[in-house]
Amino acid sequence: MKYRRLGKTDLKVSVVGVGTWQFGGAWGKDFELAEVKEMFSAAKDHGINLIDTAECYGDHTSERLIGEALEKERENWVIATKFGHNLGASHAPELNWQADEVKKQLDESLRSLRTDYVDLLQFHSGSDEFFDNEETWSMLAAEVDAGRVHHLGISIGSNQNVYQTDKASSIRASAIQVIYNRMNNAPEEAVFDSCTRQDLGVLARVPLASGFLSGKYQPGARWSEGDVRHKRKPEDTDKALAEVEKIKEEVPEGVAMASWALAWCLRHPAVTCVIPGCKSVEQVITNAEAANLAEAGHPQDWKG
Repeated sequence: MKYRRLGKTDLKVSVVGVGTWQFGGAWGKDFELAEVKEMFSAAKDHGINLIDTAECYGDHTSERLIGEALEKERENWVIATKFGHNLGASHAPELNWQADEVKKQLDESLRSLRTDYVDLLQFHSGSDEFFDNEETWSMLAAEVDAGRVHHLGISIGSNQNVYQTDKASSIRASAIQVIYNRMNNAPEEAVFDSCTRQDLGVLARVPLASGFLSGKYQPGARWSEGDVRHKRKPEDTDKALAEVEKIKEEVPEGVAMASWALAWCLRHPAVTCVIPGCKSVEQVITNAEAANLAEAGHPQDWKG
């Protein structure tokens, strides 16, 4: 495993992390604690130390699984979570950006994670209007000073949201999370430049393009009801799968497409860490292999 400094923080994070949206049930599967423990054990064995979650991956469901799995080894992990979208008991999305609501979300996140601090707390894909809330940022600054939050970040909803990215330093944010993958390189246009100027860490989410770059799916593939990808229009799915077939030609023989796709993201100097999701120990290991590929220079030099 390789490690990089997360922006201007003192955190050294593995270049490959674990994204945990799937633990909330959005991928059509409910996870048992034993499965989560096995995946985290494999991640640790391969040097991974960063986990990304959110309050709305289930109603704190993902956070609770993480908390139960890692309670006895909290100090070994960098845990990033988010605020702003609270599903609540009805599982109907509610946007809660006011200071008092955000503080309640943080309280529940800490309880769910079974910890007294989070390493990175991120504004979760909110609008510029919600972002420009001085009361909320003042409250969060106080939480940083109190030690319940070690660092602040922004998970931008749009890959072109330079407005929030440019304001990161002014609200004491140290990291930006953005969608970035071989099928979506929009952050290269302006967001990455802003991150570099401000010395912000970059977490690349959806680095496997919601599984399209995993190498598992052939033209005509469809997802079952209950999987968030089931909501895609069939024509959009077919177009994406056709693009994947062309991208496969870039993958060197003997290299897993998923590992290659993650390494493709990491080759950009602005990117600190990729945070792919995973459903199995095998996927954790394949993801971790990207760390060595990313250090191997030009893709033509990558060997399996």
